[in-house]
Amino acid sequence: MGVQAGWRQEGPTSRASRRTGVRTLSLEAVLKRPRLCVCATAAGFLLLLAACARYLPDEVTLLIWTHPFGEYRELPDCLQLYQIPGCRLTDDPWAYPQADAVIIHHREIAKGDAYLPAEPRPDAQKWIWMNYESPTHTSELWLVEGVFNLTLTYRTDSDIFLPYGYLVPRARAADGAPGGGQLSLSRRPRKRFVAWVISNWSATHARVAFYRQLREFIRVDVFGRAGQPLQGGGDSVVRLLRRYMFYLALENSQHTDYITEKLWNAVLAGAVPVVLGPSRQNYERFLPAEAFIHVEDFPTVKELARYLLALRGDPARLWRRHLDWRRSYSLRQPRFWMEHYCTACRAVRRSRGRTQTVTDLRRWFHS
Repeated sequence: MGVQAGWRQEGPTSRASRRTGVRTLSLEAVLKRPRLCVCATAAGFLLLLAACARYLPDEVTLLIWTHPFGEYRELPDCLQLYQIPGCRLTDDPWAYPQADAVIIHHREIAKGDAYLPAEPRPDAQKWIWMNYESPTHTSELWLVEGVFNLTLTYRTDSDIFLPYGYLVPRARAADGAPGGGQLSLSRRPRKRFVAWVISNWSATHARVAFYRQLREFIRVDVFGRAGQPLQGGGDSVVRLLRRYMFYLALENSQHTDYITEKLWNAVLAGAVPVVLGPSRQNYERFLPAEAFIHVEDFPTVKELARYLLALRGDPARLWRRHLDWRRSYSLRQPRFWMEHYCTACRAVRRSRGRTQTVTDLRRWFHS
């Protein structure tokens, strides 16, 4: 990814000892006892302390420099929600000198709504670049060249990788973490054909050009700012798609691993996604080949439309070709931004004692 990792060993610091929170024992009362009792008590205490030190989580402090897009959200309890111990999350900028790592969301820096923390940074502190926009919609990368230590994005080759969604084999799905969803296996016929939800309409987008060609051959129901209004509620898109056979999961730009909630909402709803984004091979890194229809599978848009019409007329074939795989998986959609913070915290704990600098950030992200 264009990252040159220059690892260096961190020296011991007094801060690490302060973070353990281990309280020392006052022996004043114990010294009044017989010497044998004192020795036994002290020896027992040292053994207990050694055992506790072995199993106590090595806590790290993770500072959230800005809340993404200026929207405040309560910080999660990583242990309770994701079984990730040893994480202290804070959004208090006064905690900067003590923070082991700082998560910095790119949008606020690029727009001038926030500035990078002041240099010099505390010894061994890691800065984490977090971004979930596509390269087309990520500006001012030159501002942050050579200042970050870790990347947190949807790309599989990020230092900290967390996609918009991912499948989990059903045998491993019952971990109780937020964002999980069982995939419906209902074969009840769906009366509606093809839907598309779009809020950012631009005539320059490839998806708009594709839609204009497709609507010449089949009907597409359009919702969002550019179409019919959606019903309220956080799951309004999923509820809508449960009535449709197909959904146009068309990304606003085409880049490596940029596969957003558009795809995963369709998967959760049981509508077969028709995708426009990275290559088919890229999509197959995230879900089975039969779980979606790629626009590039057909030489023309007209041929794609014919295929969709044929599937509509043969529900058994539709299930067999594009839905039967759902028996084997459950879906996880990480909650923004709770799971991202906790995943970053776990990565920081695992990389303690090592540091690196991300170089050529722009070249990597656009590759």
